[in-house]
Amino acid sequence: MSLKVYNTLTNRKEEFTPLTDNQVNMYVCGPTVYDKCHIGHARCYVAFDLIRRYLEYLGFEVRYVQNFTDVDDKIINKSQETGEDPFQIAERYIADYFTSMDALNVKRATIYCKATEHIQDMISFVEKLVEKGVAYAVDGDVYFSVEKAQHYGQLSGINIDQMKAGARIAVDEKKKDPLDFVLWKKAKEGEPTWESPWGDGRPGWHIECSTMSQAYLGDTLDIHGGGQDLIFPHHENEIAQSEAYTGKQFVRYWLHNGFVTIRDEKMSKSLGNIVNVEDLLQNYSPETLRYFLISSHYRKPIDFSENNLEEAEKAVTRLLHTMDTIRSALSEKMQGEAFSTAPYRQQFKAAMDDDFNTPLALSALFELARETNRRIEERTIDTQSLKDIYETFLELGDVLGLLFHREMEGLAEDLLEILINVRSIARDKKEWELSDIIRDRLKAIGIYLEDTAHGTRWKMGKNL
Repeated sequence: MSLKVYNTLTNRKEEFTPLTDNQVNMYVCGPTVYDKCHIGHARCYVAFDLIRRYLEYLGFEVRYVQNFTDVDDKIINKSQETGEDPFQIAERYIADYFTSMDALNVKRATIYCKATEHIQDMISFVEKLVEKGVAYAVDGDVYFSVEKAQHYGQLSGINIDQMKAGARIAVDEKKKDPLDFVLWKKAKEGEPTWESPWGDGRPGWHIECSTMSQAYLGDTLDIHGGGQDLIFPHHENEIAQSEAYTGKQFVRYWLHNGFVTIRDEKMSKSLGNIVNVEDLLQNYSPETLRYFLISSHYRKPIDFSENNLEEAEKAVTRLLHTMDTIRSALSEKMQGEAFSTAPYRQQFKAAMDDDFNTPLALSALFELARETNRRIEERTIDTQSLKDIYETFLELGDVLGLLFHREMEGLAEDLLEILINVRSIARDKKEWELSDIIRDRLKAIGIYLEDTAHGTRWKMGKNL
């Protein structure tokens, strides 16, 4: 089965074929950096990290570009409220973004770009749109003429005539048409500004992504991603201005992730139900949070609750316990039957090939875990098969970005084995007090010992 992705532009699943063999150019809209990263940001960037990881797993070279909107009304408003320099605000929250995303094992993009680093490119982009007659300047502002755009509304499904019928234009409105959107904003007192042919000002939001994606990835992108809330107007306007600029198709596959809800309400600042990643990581492991975010299909809404996070924690712990059990069993002589992971790998790949269906992909891992635990308990599996299973968990877990930082390797695992051996010697000598001390101290840090007829095994985690 070949990879199929759901294309928002056509509202159907399509076989994925990049413009260039074995190379994928992907652009994902980054955050406006005026506050800390929240769970909604994490949903987006974990989703597209997973998509990027799977494309790389299939052998594609992914050129992944993500922007930071570091000049915007929200940043300016925060600057005016706090008195802090707007560029310092942006830098602080860019740093917070990286801290949060690194913790969630989101791979760094190939290129991160800031809007303020491409102002001259944006001015040139707008100049060309004006020259082509699809944009116009009015008293220092520049607007894109929506009626000049071909196929406007195709991505979002909006009806332009209905929108116009319901629109109202203020008396002092400069726009020729209520649907026209701003490309360049005239300078206002106290705001960051740059020189331009239309006077001092700053770029509009939509022109930023069109300019930066074109600068790094060319005229036509394979994939453009972002949250569903960006479909209109942001992505619709990106298409209009980019295709007017180049005369070519802007994006071949549009992918959008679903919302995070809290008690079935959309998360938003206006409702006061924003949950920051930094705060969540005080109480939950990064693995738990990442598992929660991929436990639903990326296009579906996901409801945030403590109960759902607890369930995610239990699920992650089960997988980690299986890996602990395998490592422990590998220290023994297992002389059972050979066992193939091929059916589980095929199940995993079929799920991911179907528009990155992570719930089904995760079910393949859990089925493999259950079968592995059963065979280890019954001693009906050989050592080589256990090694293959362990490598399969590492490989497929890496595709999902899971199982990444509770691996016990090298010195730490050697020290644990030494402690277990010392305890075994103590038990043989009937030094029960020392044996119990070692067991209890290990339990206190989340390592549980299990004495079996075949030796002592260890597991990690608190949900036992």
